[in-house]
Amino acid sequence: MKNWLHANRRIIAFLLLLGVFRSAVADWNPVPTASMRPTILEGDVVLVNRLAYDVRLPFSDTVLARLGDPRRGDIVTFSSPRDGTRLIKRIVALPGDTVEMRENRLLVNGEEARYESLGRESPAHPGQHGIAAEREREAVAGSERVVQWLPGSAARSSFGPVTVPADQYLMLGDNRDNSEDSRYIGFVPRAKLIARAERILVSADIVDHWQPRFGRFGSALH
Repeated sequence: MKNWLHANRRIIAFLLLLGVFRSAVADWNPVPTASMRPTILEGDVVLVNRLAYDVRLPFSDTVLARLGDPRRGDIVTFSSPRDGTRLIKRIVALPGDTVEMRENRLLVNGEEARYESLGRESPAHPGQHGIAAEREREAVAGSERVVQWLPGSAARSSFGPVTVPADQYLMLGDNRDNSEDSRYIGFVPRAKLIARAERILVSADIVDHWQPRFGRFGSALH
């Protein structure tokens, strides 16, 4: 064993450093679901910044120092407060915000979101061929994004008003009718946040024999 460790010391050191880097500095996460369409597609591999908000002890959830505060509109990875599953969603409301949704129309602190129709896109996502997604540009409380809805969906289109508790956040997926977000799992404590998604590293079409989508390589997330 001693001889083996000596012979492989460089690759072992490299793997340890890579593990520290991925657990404490930056990581890459494949996205298998459609919950963030059209911003993030199934088959995207997303680069996430683990130093966006906190410095953590490598290989642990122990916070050593706070570096910044999450902002409305940030796309973040986090552990679901319901079952610990790693999710990626958008922060829509901050601690102290009052937020509600009326038939898919968002209000934050009494401000009604503005919507600009972008038409329909079909198919909405794999497994729902023939269902055209309705897309709109949504702007509210200083942030904007493109969101979509699936006509005829039974997703929760109304809630609140609710006030976000201290040190917690309200998350929504951009694909509003196909997202397990705060409408179902509740508010997300800051301690559950893992990283901020920055850009798409690489992308492949999972329903077309994993063909590369070169136009998405390196694109920033907004």
